[in-house]
Amino acid sequence: MNTTIRFIFQSVLWVVLWFVLWSQQTWDYRFLQENSFSLIGQISLIALLIFYTAPKFLFTKKHFYFIAISLTAIAVFIGISSLISTKVPLPNIQGPPGLRGLKPRPPSRYFTQILLLLIAYILATVVEFVVYAKRKEEEIIRSKNENLETELKLLKSQINPHFLFNALNNIYALSAIDTTKTQESISHLSTMLRYVLYECERPFVLLSKEVEYIENYIKLFALKSSKKYPIETKFNIEDSTIKIAPMLLIPFVENSFKHSSIEQIKDTYINIYLTSKNNTITFKVENSIAEDNILKDAVGGIGLENVKKRLEILYPNKHNLSISKNDGIFKVELKLENYV
Repeated sequence: MNTTIRFIFQSVLWVVLWFVLWSQQTWDYRFLQENSFSLIGQISLIALLIFYTAPKFLFTKKHFYFIAISLTAIAVFIGISSLISTKVPLPNIQGPPGLRGLKPRPPSRYFTQILLLLIAYILATVVEFVVYAKRKEEEIIRSKNENLETELKLLKSQINPHFLFNALNNIYALSAIDTTKTQESISHLSTMLRYVLYECERPFVLLSKEVEYIENYIKLFALKSSKKYPIETKFNIEDSTIKIAPMLLIPFVENSFKHSSIEQIKDTYINIYLTSKNNTITFKVENSIAEDNILKDAVGGIGLENVKKRLEILYPNKHNLSISKNDGIFKVELKLENYV
């Protein structure tokens, strides 16, 4: 509601209130005609106080100045109005039907003016304050959303180079071993890049697309060697339309490959499970921790810190992340209440 509309609304409200109060007390509409100048002055005074004094003092919490200026302005206006206005004598008229013979009692001029001004001013101030409060709330929400969007873009920009660096390292290592597998790995990488460059531009993607990305990541890793890695995956998606924030799960997978040292050490394993049921996504990653990583912090790193921040922004009070490291086993369990 812009200033012009608010001014028109409050002017109409003020005219209606002024008309009703005077007509209820005098039953003489000529009085309204004779005092139209006073009415215009009162509307102007209210507009000045509401659209200048209120923003400058009331909305900046300078309540004393706001009250003092308002009361002084109203008192000065009533004083000037009483000097320049002409009193119109009330005609000798009968009362309304049913009350014949009774003469209306003239209202107190100053009391009525003060009452009208105060009522109109209070109502106008309340309306303006509600509008101001709503506008401030919208500004806060908009500013918060802009800040969150900026932070999300920054976090996503950190993920993409991180992914590309790891993938290119894998292909580089493979190129020295098997040309055929190198071509296959490039095919997997192109599919992953297509997902990162195009799908990830959206705030949310199909969960099946995120799972497909994880599967390609694992296949790309498996091509590095002819041996079979002890990697177990189970993905069960009941609702094919369910969505998730892109690149939200892959940091947990990358972390498991990093700290398990699965390509170098025997008796290591990685288990990755995902289920989607009743609008809730449950994602679990469990991996053994290589002995040389036991004393290291397997919970840190840019990937996991990144995903924690994104969870707080995208799924506030709608996620539960549990990370533990016990007896050489690292576990991650993430539950998302999905309302996308």
